[in-house]
Amino acid sequence: MTTAVDGVEYTPGELDRDATFYVAGHRGLVGSAIVRRLESAGFENIVGKTSAELDLKNRDAVFAYMGEVKPKYVVLAAAKVGGILANSTYPVDFLSDNMRIQVNVLDAALANDVERVLFLGSSCIYPKYAEQPIREDSLLTGHLEPTNDAYAIAKIAGILQTQAVRRQYGLPWISAMPTNLYGPNDNFSPKGSHVLPALIRRYDDAAKSGAPSVTNWGTGTPRREFLHADDMADACLHLLEHYDGPDQVNVGTGSDVTIREIAETIAGVTGFTGETDWDTSKPDGTPQKLLDVSKLAEAGWTAKITLEEGMERTVAWYRDHVDSIRE
Repeated sequence: MTTAVDGVEYTPGELDRDATFYVAGHRGLVGSAIVRRLESAGFENIVGKTSAELDLKNRDAVFAYMGEVKPKYVVLAAAKVGGILANSTYPVDFLSDNMRIQVNVLDAALANDVERVLFLGSSCIYPKYAEQPIREDSLLTGHLEPTNDAYAIAKIAGILQTQAVRRQYGLPWISAMPTNLYGPNDNFSPKGSHVLPALIRRYDDAAKSGAPSVTNWGTGTPRREFLHADDMADACLHLLEHYDGPDQVNVGTGSDVTIREIAETIAGVTGFTGETDWDTSKPDGTPQKLLDVSKLAEAGWTAKITLEEGMERTVAWYRDHVDSIRE
């Protein structure tokens, strides 16, 4: 599919380093990593607002802000996110909040003629039992994982809105679907975090207190793929400068490990020497979630940060910020 800007066919290339670049969600795990990557690449006019400064669920406020800053580029990294417990307990919040955030930001970007938008989704958009590794064309081919289906539906809507803008207005907007992300500025809340930051906090607390054991949810057998946020940010800039197409692009490492293996790795990094127990009465979630990253590789990008290196960096960051991280 060919897209056009002002009637001229669009060819991806180096972005204007002097143009205004709005990162929605610039304080979060992914957004903050994108800001760091853009700064290192020489972008001079990166803008963003905290949720306290700008409620992205407030349509009028979003339109007013976008009209004021007039960005040329937008990355939509803002979202209400959480782990299995949060998603299964508050499905209305995850559906409603994310739908409003997405519709407001994307509509405001369209109203202000934003040239290039990158919408970030989640690998949970794919069916629970999708063939592994999961290809982009698996979207909407089966039932979703019920513990996070509301969040997934919202993200699917964001993909379709991005595609609809391409069809109706010819703008070169794209979307990317990251695998499980981790790194600095993650949510380490005991009740709202994803599996990896939750495990880091649990094992680090146990190591510090000298606890004899740690109990994790499920059986430990599900397989998961993990990507450091700095790698994700690098992939985002690469896609903006090298990819244009209607299909969402999977972003991951192309390899996975079991939850049990990742728990053992975290125990080693944090120095925990006790026993690990598994509460099999709690849900496992999707049995495996490994992305096919062939499309990303064809675009010229592969992950660089190994899981061990990324874990050591994340644990070090967590320990440096444990007194100030969000709950």
